[in-house]
Amino acid sequence: MTASKSSRARNARIAAQASANRASAAKGGTAVKNGSAARNGGATANGQARTAAVRNGAAPRPARGAQTPVIVADPPRGGPAVWLQVATFVLALAGLGVSIYLTIAHFTESTLAGCSESGLVNCTKVTTSPQSYVFGIPVAVLGLAFFLFAVAIMSPWAWQATRREIHLLRIASLVVGIGFVLYLIYAELFIIGSICLYCTSVHAITFVLFVLTAIAAAAWGLVPGAAWKSRPARQSD
Repeated sequence: MTASKSSRARNARIAAQASANRASAAKGGTAVKNGSAARNGGATANGQARTAAVRNGAAPRPARGAQTPVIVADPPRGGPAVWLQVATFVLALAGLGVSIYLTIAHFTESTLAGCSESGLVNCTKVTTSPQSYVFGIPVAVLGLAFFLFAVAIMSPWAWQATRREIHLLRIASLVVGIGFVLYLIYAELFIIGSICLYCTSVHAITFVLFVLTAIAAAAWGLVPGAAWKSRPARQSD
């Protein structure tokens, strides 16, 4: 009788322990399910929040460890090639020097040094002819004014300028200058019948400046000093 009671008590304890274990397992499964649901719900809420931020125009924060692209602007281009800037500036200075000498010789009525006074080359005949005046203004003075402007417009600072008007003025002045040179060459050869070496040097300088300016416009555009500003910024990796 005593052994039977002990066996029943032991079985009862085993059954109670098994019931407790089942209850504990059931609670754990519920907690796991609740935790998964909470995590999934949180991820969904975060995703919806990021989507709403993108729609509202706010930039989403980059993920941890992601690299933000850096905007790198291309370096500015300072106008045409340096050799062209220097060459045009030096030529303009040379033309200004010759024009100053011709203007001084005109008003002092002095003979030009090293220039012949007979035959095809006759500087005095050219500089004292009626064609040495245009609208009552000595051609030497007009040349002086032109090259004063050319020195300024052909300087490296003007080549690197970003204002469109400066570059258009350069082209316009050279077009007018080469037209005037063609008229003077026609007057020397067909009206006066003689040429002046100093005048011819001014004509040659004007022609070279015209050619170099045309090359710059063809290669670097009408506004070479500002071309870099219109180029969009690029992203670095």
